[in-house]
Amino acid sequence: MAFPSSSLAFWMAVATAILAILFALKLARQRDRVVRQATELAHDIETLNDRLWALADSEERYRSLIEAQGDLIVRRDGERIVYANAGYASLLGLSEAEVIGSQAQPRRIACRPALALGDGARVFDESLATLEGERWISWVETVVPVALGKTVLQRVGRDITARIAGEQELVEARARAESASEAKSRFLATVSHEFRTPLNGILGMADLLGDTRLDPEQTTYVGALRTSGEALLSLVDDILDVAKVEAGKLELSVAPFDLGPLVETVGELMAPRAQAKGLDIATYLAPDLPSRLVGDRDRLRQILLNLVGNAIKFTEHGGVGIRLDRAGEMIEITVSDTGPGIPEDRQKAIFDEFEQADNTATRSHEGTGLGLAIVRRLAALMGGEVGVESRPGEGALFRVRLPLGVAEADAILAPPDWQGRRVLVVCAAPFAGRFLADTIATTGATAMLATGPDGALALLRQDAAYDAILIDQSIGPDAARALAEAARQAGPGERLIMLSPTERRQFGVPREQGFTGFLMKPVRARSLYERLSPRPEATLLPPDSRQDAPAPILPVAPRLTVLVAEDNEINALLATRTLERLGCAAIWARNGRDAISHVEASLKGEAAALDLVLLDIRMPELDGLSAARIIRTMEAEAKAGAKLPLIAVSANVSAADRSAAQAAGMDDCLAKPLDRAALKRWLDHVEGGLMLTLSA
Repeated sequence: MAFPSSSLAFWMAVATAILAILFALKLARQRDRVVRQATELAHDIETLNDRLWALADSEERYRSLIEAQGDLIVRRDGERIVYANAGYASLLGLSEAEVIGSQAQPRRIACRPALALGDGARVFDESLATLEGERWISWVETVVPVALGKTVLQRVGRDITARIAGEQELVEARARAESASEAKSRFLATVSHEFRTPLNGILGMADLLGDTRLDPEQTTYVGALRTSGEALLSLVDDILDVAKVEAGKLELSVAPFDLGPLVETVGELMAPRAQAKGLDIATYLAPDLPSRLVGDRDRLRQILLNLVGNAIKFTEHGGVGIRLDRAGEMIEITVSDTGPGIPEDRQKAIFDEFEQADNTATRSHEGTGLGLAIVRRLAALMGGEVGVESRPGEGALFRVRLPLGVAEADAILAPPDWQGRRVLVVCAAPFAGRFLADTIATTGATAMLATGPDGALALLRQDAAYDAILIDQSIGPDAARALAEAARQAGPGERLIMLSPTERRQFGVPREQGFTGFLMKPVRARSLYERLSPRPEATLLPPDSRQDAPAPILPVAPRLTVLVAEDNEINALLATRTLERLGCAAIWARNGRDAISHVEASLKGEAAALDLVLLDIRMPELDGLSAARIIRTMEAEAKAGAKLPLIAVSANVSAADRSAAQAAGMDDCLAKPLDRAALKRWLDHVEGGLMLTLSA
């Protein structure tokens, strides 16, 4: 069918319109999509801008924090710097831009050994030369991963120049302090020697003078002379002990020792001082104490002597008690007195140097106030502690606790078995009677204590069946004899009088006054056991040698020829006279060179053979140690047989002094003032052909 041309045109127009509409719709959709994409792109751009701003802000904040801390940061890829902060750049005197990409680094002056931290990290300090001078930098070096699996070496450094300078100042200050301490030690050693040299003469001459015929008044003067000299010697020892503890040069020894004899000997040593003031002194060891301990015997003895001496000095009436107990794993020492007591506000201060309970100008007791300070320091050095309990007018109790080890129980002092026995103790002293009763009770016996004759008589009337009665002479001689007579009539038991050495000399024969025997005060436990036991016990120690009334007289030593090398005329006179009194021929050499000349002549047979040489450590021209070395060399060259015994004589006999003497070839080291008994011991050994080794 054919369409008219007009119709074709119409439909063409319609089709065109439709196409136009479709195209318009398509364009509209494309426009919407483009607008939407543009909107999304604008949003993304805004988000990216926000992120870039945040990153820039974070980087700036991070950089400001790093720069504010002052640390130096550098990263290297090989030798090339890939990053450096302003701090590191300023170390080189360059800008950051100039540093990055370069191989610049400061010149190293010194470096300390590095410390590895693991994973390739390490820490080290190095000194660098900079435009500002030498600077010490402490570096932390790590391996840091970067993009594409690569790593760079990062160092973060901090300027420690001030710290190093401070450390150097501390090192120099310590060196100065050590030098000052060494100088003080040398000063004290010199002063000690200079003090002891005249003291040696004073005490030695007092001994020699006491051996001559003196009237009673002269004897009193000589005794006062010796007492004053010993007080000064004790003061010198105290000052030296304090100085040694402060300098850390006081060495403790660790060795087994017998506890009982040590404590009882201290009581006996201090008894004359106490008895001279009319004071009682007594010791007590608890039954559960080990007989042998491990520790420094001499320092324990020094603690006891200082505590007891202090108690005696401040006590005018009554007595002093020394008691040892166990306190868990510790050994507890208590020293009690009946003195005036210590105010509470002074109880801590008295353990400081140069302090006393009464520090006023009107105090009645002399002294330096060093005794308790030494006790405190020694107790601390031994790992223990010290304290005091006191009330004014009620005396004082000093308590020391020490962690002393227990030696193997191979010599246990077991008390005898006195089960069923009854003992009466009559003693008015504040400690002795109670301690004796406690000691007797450890044997299983029944101990009754009476503090006076009336109480004792009342107990005897109630029950007279006592196996022994111990009567203290302090209740009065008439009352003691009356009690002894009452006890004799009541039964056949032992009747013992307890006497001090002075009382013993004045008392006469005990059996003539109604007693079966006597005990010396302070009474030793072993003496009590021996005297009251039916027969000697196998576990007991030898009898108390103090029961012999007369004092032993030292026998005259065999004749020997002794060379005395001493530059001080008084000390030389003292040594030669002492040797002569001991039966020896003494030759005086004024210094080390004279001593060598005498020894050389003796070795060549040109002079009398020498049996012993006493060498003073400090002498002009040639000291004793040098002289000893030369003598040993001469003996070796002469191929002499037995070595000549060489004894060092010195005011200082510390462990270091003994070691120096031993290294120089000496056989022993004797202290000034020269101990006559120690000298005689050597003479006896030399005469017997025996040699001693240097004392430990």
